[in-house]
Amino acid sequence: MDAGAIVGADEKNVRPSSLDLTLSEEVYKVEGIFQPYLKESVREMLPLIKKRKHKLSEPFEKGEMYIARLNESFSLPGSVYGLCNPKSTTGRLDIHVRAMADGVSRYDSLAPAGWAGEVWVSIVSKTFPVRMSKNQTLNQVRFFNAETKLSELDLELFSMKDPLLWNRKGEKIPWKKVKVFDKDDSISLTLDCEEGNVGWKALSSAGVLDMNCYGTYRVSDYFTSIKKRKGFVHLKKNEFYILSTFESVRVPPRLACEMIPMDEKSGEFRAHYAGFIDPGWGWGKRGEGRGRPLTLEVRPFEDLIIRPHQPIAKVRFERVAGRLEQGYDGIIDSNYIKQEGPRLAKQFKL
Repeated sequence: MDAGAIVGADEKNVRPSSLDLTLSEEVYKVEGIFQPYLKESVREMLPLIKKRKHKLSEPFEKGEMYIARLNESFSLPGSVYGLCNPKSTTGRLDIHVRAMADGVSRYDSLAPAGWAGEVWVSIVSKTFPVRMSKNQTLNQVRFFNAETKLSELDLELFSMKDPLLWNRKGEKIPWKKVKVFDKDDSISLTLDCEEGNVGWKALSSAGVLDMNCYGTYRVSDYFTSIKKRKGFVHLKKNEFYILSTFESVRVPPRLACEMIPMDEKSGEFRAHYAGFIDPGWGWGKRGEGRGRPLTLEVRPFEDLIIRPHQPIAKVRFERVAGRLEQGYDGIIDSNYIKQEGPRLAKQFKL
């Protein structure tokens, strides 16, 4: 930001290893999402599609497609590229957000290294009509200058010193009991199917939700709780669920973590929208933490029956450039630092 590689950003949006991106007032309702050609800007594509100017004072209607320009633009150094993820609150409200960058025919990518241009986002609120405002933060960007992913051997070595998974009793899960996917070196996580409230199912008839009203909305107006029955959880096709992992994930300050898509061999469903987990998640302020479960934003594309200890999500760990002085658990304004079990977005009364 000081060197001009990032323009239009606010320092208050710098997170432990990412930058929150913000909406401008330039928003359009469109018929569909698109990707620009190489050397073609998103703005150059706009005259070719049917669009209508959208005022931020108006709700984003359920199921409709919008695109919005972000306040931030970039002129990255020749060795640096960026990747974007939706923020946690965005995912927990079932808002599907993808970054669209000038000249990049891939969503959520500011690449190759040295990329420069504007960034836009596509926005579809799949369950609720929502109201947003200027400078709303829906997604974030992380920056890379090297390959960061850990191999299975790396994971084992890290886990020997700083265990990555813990159970609900606060006990370390031994590495020999950790399931690793060989093809992408990711770690498998399972659904929390214990007695009590397993999670929440969204009510599609809910009214407009203002994203800037925190701790305001009654849960019962937007979600209904779901229970385990006969030892399993029944998830219905095309419904939206907030669930939780059984395992508690602990991310050392020198690592970050990302939830990545499950393949179709585990069933046809989406397990998350917001996939990035900051360094220091579940670590505590001085390493005393014993992990924290991850919230899952699940949308099945077929009726699913999920039983205990069956995979429902997977995470991949990666190195950060250096050990952070302050990780996630040291951030005072974090909304999900006390998260235990399936936690709804910050707009709802606890």
